[in-house]
Amino acid sequence: MFTGLIEEVGVVQQVRRAGGVTRLAIRGKDAVTDLSIGDSIAVDGTCLTVTTAEHDVFEVELSDETLVRTTLGGLGPADQVNLERPCRATDRLGGHIVTGHIDGVGTLLETRESGGTWWFSFSYPEPLRPLLVEKGSVAVDGISLTVASLGDVSFGVAIIPHTYRHTTLGSKQVGQRVNLETDLLGKYVIRYLEGLQASGRKVVLTQSVLREWGYV
Repeated sequence: MFTGLIEEVGVVQQVRRAGGVTRLAIRGKDAVTDLSIGDSIAVDGTCLTVTTAEHDVFEVELSDETLVRTTLGGLGPADQVNLERPCRATDRLGGHIVTGHIDGVGTLLETRESGGTWWFSFSYPEPLRPLLVEKGSVAVDGISLTVASLGDVSFGVAIIPHTYRHTTLGSKQVGQRVNLETDLLGKYVIRYLEGLQASGRKVVLTQSVLREWGYV
């Protein structure tokens, strides 16, 4: 599990295809100091497994599924990526719960600076519409962000200077694709409601029902 708080920006060193998988070599500093083979690491929000780790370079393997469903297949040498190690059980959850399982790919539509902060607008795939909520959480390339505005085909986020400088957002160009992961809790709520609808059951939210479920 991750929090969406990026530890550092790594740099792709090599991309090669071998043995039916794509191997990605990435150089970092802080986030790779204690990596071991078999560890998980989020690369642009995608949870991957470390296959080699030596000094400040580690490698991960990308399956065809990962290449199809994320932006990682478009990476090349010198490209920058957001890196985050999994959180420990004793860590503060400063962002939100991020699994590293990408829900879809969006496109950067607009960037503009205003009074020292930045506004970014992203498109999103239609199936993600019920999973995005204004003032809710979303991970963009692994970065925990708050949905500031929400439309039928796009959403906007406000970026503070620290996030702009210490993630890949500061170098993003309009038209570039990004990995999107919606809030995990929302997925379970939608799935639960779909199950109720399929069974023909109806649940009316009352104080007694909420008390029964432990919310009151």
